[in-house]
Amino acid sequence: MSGVSRRHFLSLTGSAAIAGIAGPASAAMGPNDKFDLVIKGGDVLDPSQSLRGKRDIGIRWGVIEAVENEIPAARAAKSIDASGRLVTPGLIDLHSHVYPYGSAIGIPADELVQAQATTTVVSAGDAGVNNLAALRRYIVAQSRARIYAFVHIANNGLSGFPVAELYNIDYAQVDACAMALAENPDFLLGVKVRMSENVIAKHGLEPLKRSIKACEMCGWPAKMMVHIGGVETKELMSQILDLMRPGDVLTHAYSGAPNIGGAFTNIVQEGKLLPAALSAKQRGVMFDVGHGGGSFDFTVAEVALPGGCTPDTISSDIHVFSGNSPGMPYLPNVMGKFITLGLTLEQVVAAATVTPAKIINRAPKIGTLQIGAPGDVAILDLVEGQTSFVDTRNNRREGKLLLKPVQTVINGVPFGRPYQAPFAVR
Repeated sequence: MSGVSRRHFLSLTGSAAIAGIAGPASAAMGPNDKFDLVIKGGDVLDPSQSLRGKRDIGIRWGVIEAVENEIPAARAAKSIDASGRLVTPGLIDLHSHVYPYGSAIGIPADELVQAQATTTVVSAGDAGVNNLAALRRYIVAQSRARIYAFVHIANNGLSGFPVAELYNIDYAQVDACAMALAENPDFLLGVKVRMSENVIAKHGLEPLKRSIKACEMCGWPAKMMVHIGGVETKELMSQILDLMRPGDVLTHAYSGAPNIGGAFTNIVQEGKLLPAALSAKQRGVMFDVGHGGGSFDFTVAEVALPGGCTPDTISSDIHVFSGNSPGMPYLPNVMGKFITLGLTLEQVVAAATVTPAKIINRAPKIGTLQIGAPGDVAILDLVEGQTSFVDTRNNRREGKLLLKPVQTVINGVPFGRPYQAPFAVR
């Protein structure tokens, strides 16, 4: 493990440790050296480099060593034929629920890889202070997919059954949350709070204020992930947006879910985009999709996007319930919905690779196929033809392009069974 200190190794989470080792140990390739894996002939799309075209990708020791027009077959120990398929950086899901056993709704991150082509996922507030250590030790450390997290402002984490986590505001303990952030700066991204009426009851802005205070106390620039959808009042929705800071993440940005009384209180009201939403977008609040089983409405997006509130990041909000809902919020499928809404293929790939990677800002060079990046690659089919997409309110839109995962590579190893070590002992 030369070149990697014990402290640095321990600071890496999950499979990110492999890339941490491979990076410093990497050396210039000699003329007779072989790549461990070459992905050949794919239509490479990497928004981080404004790269689009047929390329071969060479991976050695878990790290991308070459992106070339052609790599001779003799230089590949193993190869994957990606001819006629789209090849992108491994997808990054900024909003998922990957805390099985510790949460009522969690799915193992590794079970999502083949359905989503995700090599990095973010646990969106599954754990609070009381159960964060178990998430890190027993889930993150044993997953091949890279996992980061927003810690929930509620000590008990996301626990909506039968009573939501913030009906009792005493669970939102600022000092404890700030301490968790301070102790886990390599793993945590910030604080998650759910601001729907059916989660916070009549507590208004108080949960968000406490969350922001914890971020500001922790000693590093922690971000907020703010869940909306069915906010108590129309006025509260604008107040939430006004309180959010540049770099904070507004998730379920295109939710059409009503509040308890049946009123529509989200960023589009009475067919018009809230001025506070556009103002938040313009000052740098990040708009995240967070589709889920109840949080994406085509009719909201169709007003918000032309009004200036396009998504910065596309995420799934995948969990055990949403994964079985008619909207099928698996990440490539959600990306396809935004192509139907008018975004380009390049834009939706960027929203699931380079942009969420910038928000995470923990592992070097994820969300990219640059030389020296971890060997995280998604291979997808672009299926052209009539496709019907459904949102979470049973609105249907017709599209002509569907993204389907074919093969995912994590740290240079094709994902699947049997598991193979990233590189052989030489």
